[in-house]
Amino acid sequence: MSTPTVENEPASKIDLAESGDGAGAVESFDITLKIRRYDPERAEDAWWDEWQLTMYGTDRVLDAMHKVKWEIDGTLTFRRSCAHGICGSDAMRINGRNRLACKTLLKDLDTSKPIVVEAIKGLPIEKDLIVDMEPFFQSYREIMPFFINNSPEPTAERLQSPEDRERFDDTTKCILCAACTSSCPVFWTDGQYFGPAAIVNAHRFIFDSRDDAGDLRLEVLNDKEGVWRCRTTFNCTEACPRGIEVTKAISEVKTAILTRSF
Repeated sequence: MSTPTVENEPASKIDLAESGDGAGAVESFDITLKIRRYDPERAEDAWWDEWQLTMYGTDRVLDAMHKVKWEIDGTLTFRRSCAHGICGSDAMRINGRNRLACKTLLKDLDTSKPIVVEAIKGLPIEKDLIVDMEPFFQSYREIMPFFINNSPEPTAERLQSPEDRERFDDTTKCILCAACTSSCPVFWTDGQYFGPAAIVNAHRFIFDSRDDAGDLRLEVLNDKEGVWRCRTTFNCTEACPRGIEVTKAISEVKTAILTRSF
């Protein structure tokens, strides 16, 4: 009786580099993490703390912060949840730019210099990197961020053409992280301004062909603290971790107010 032939598995197309730490070891490097701290129970003024850390090529800024909190200083305080760029909890200023800590790879930053982390601007700081989000969400609530339709309730879903859906597709991506709003110079100096995120979420419903409250939202935003406070600096667009064309959306809302065309 012949012995059955056993075929070898094909070699992987990816050759992992060998090192003293084993095949496929991830490169390590040292960083200085510098965080602006604030704790009203400890001091009236904010201060800076620094830590020297050994991190790896797959680590993000959030991983470095976890390392500090879990291994060095448990009092470091910040928000985070999903750690995958969906919840928007960990928006903060990293090297002077608004980003999500969970999406910012350390190796993409200049690790020869301290990595500087601060709370987002324009909102009251409660502790360390945590800000009071209530002013942000108050503006969000005022634009009625929910579907309104006055026709009789259908027996099936309300159909919409692909073209109509595409009209507001970009602004459905918002995760309410406040990165855009807290990057806006107008919002920094005028806490009454609705801010980019609220306008983006209004856009999502204003241009939805199934919604009947577009005029109401346009009236809310046709205010001295509404869309006309935007100075088109594009900070919001650059800060958005979801790639939303925020400035374009604000411009389209302005046009809709002037023409009532949506």
